[in-house]
Amino acid sequence: MIGERLAYVALVVSDVEGAAALFQRDFGLRRTDCAVVGSARRAPVLGVGGSALALFAPGDPFVGGHAKPGIHHLALGVRDPEAAAHRAAAAGIAVAEADPREGLNGTRRFLLSPEATVGVRTYLSEPLALEVSRPGFVERIDHLGVASTDNAAAVRAFSTRLGLALESTQTDVETRMAVESFTSDKYGVAYHSRSPEVVGGLRVAFVTVGDAELEFLEEFDPRIGARAGGSVPGTTRQDQGAIARFIAKRGAGLHHLALKVPDINGALAALGRAGHALIDPVGRPGSRRALIGFIHPRSLYGLLVHLVQREVA
Repeated sequence: MIGERLAYVALVVSDVEGAAALFQRDFGLRRTDCAVVGSARRAPVLGVGGSALALFAPGDPFVGGHAKPGIHHLALGVRDPEAAAHRAAAAGIAVAEADPREGLNGTRRFLLSPEATVGVRTYLSEPLALEVSRPGFVERIDHLGVASTDNAAAVRAFSTRLGLALESTQTDVETRMAVESFTSDKYGVAYHSRSPEVVGGLRVAFVTVGDAELEFLEEFDPRIGARAGGSVPGTTRQDQGAIARFIAKRGAGLHHLALKVPDINGALAALGRAGHALIDPVGRPGSRRALIGFIHPRSLYGLLVHLVQREVA
């Protein structure tokens, strides 16, 4: 296995200090400031479970000048980046640069080829040596959602070649079924049900990294032009439409952040009282027999985040 844990996740937000304060206040995450290479400033890093969220402004050189809010890259924690890079290359995952870059707090890191990692910007990085956060309002990162055009290729890259465990796969489908009725003043009412019609779906693959997963989401029926409502509770069809539009605009890659909580309805209610706009005011069924609830990105400085409540099988 190349990468023992998820060292950190780099997020681009429209207001770094505002987002850091929000994650501390409303999500109960602990903040540590880490040195940023090539500058005198420090980046807010929020511990969550065995990993962390590192916040950067649009255009920051650390995230390659990326301008749009969202998840920019993930870093797999390795003790020896050079040795890990050699193992990755031997397994068929090319390294983007021959020499390591300097990361947060002076750690060394290698960027893997985005083409080899199906659009997921992935670094092999020395750990940040942060204290593992204690479970609270948020227990840990549940998963990082990835908009995928080919789940089979994603599994080959991250599981077969990098050696991360394939946790599970599934297919999420929303169907519609028409029912006809025939009402007669003499013969009463008769009903006829038509065969179910698929209106939206996703193929899902979960690959484990440390105490979290990568959730690869691939369209199941790309002929359907579904739309995410944004102000009403979500559905599988809307989720499919959101993935399709993301790929059309940005290509395959990191899409959303999911945080595991012990009581999703209580957590969503607390966030609502704190003034957050909720796409899902209560938990709805999601993958792996979970309840999920999305928070509107305008409440989180451009980040798409949802909460997850589930029992680990």
